Amino acid sequence: MANAFVTRGFVGKRQASSATRAQRIPPGQHEVKDFPVLSAGPTPRVALDRWSFTIEGFVREKVSWNWEEFLKLPAQQFTVDIHCVTTWSKLDTRWTGVSVDTLLEHVELDPRAAFVTAYTIEGYTTNMPLPDILNGRAFVAYEYDGLPLPAAHGGPVRLVVPHLYFWKSAKWVTGLRLMDKDRSGFWESAGYNNHGDPWKEERYTGD
Repeated sequence: MANAFVTRGFVGKRQASSATRAQRIPPGQHEVKDFPVLSAGPTPRVALDRWSFTIEGFVREKVSWNWEEFLKLPAQQFTVDIHCVTTWSKLDTRWTGVSVDTLLEHVELDPRAAFVTAYTIEGYTTNMPLPDILNGRAFVAYEYDGLPLPAAHGGPVRLVVPHLYFWKSAKWVTGLRLMDKDRSGFWESAGYNNHGDPWKEERYTGD
């Protein structure tokens, strides 16, 4: 099933790095200057007047924002390094978006909430322990390099979780589901590591 969704080009171009920059690149990774486009499926085209973002699951009451409401939420600029499981890393990427902490201020978490599934327009999911998206560790981005986030890179919005491999940063994200138990997402069910820490090289099941 996984092969039917995987696009070509899961490689990046090797680039030389200074010693300082090299310290920011996890083991087994190499720096790229371009931004490879990798997707689990075709690129969807999203009508913003139909778009919404929802937080649901183990919360007292679910909450949703339409596009105009989402853009009114307190936004921040983020400069982060990102690391793809296919071995490329891109340093100093610049995004604008809303911290997940800010989004969660609008819900009351059930004390049993311990995991989260990010879900997307086309049905892709990825899972994480709840602490991996708290305390400034994740955000929902709608701009990249000062411009609206291109559809090929997950626009209108994507989740960005820079301390984990980039498959956790779900493109075209439309919501977060809080859960009491972990549930494997698309790539995790296909043999990728359930956590995905690039500094520990948690690429595949058993790593």
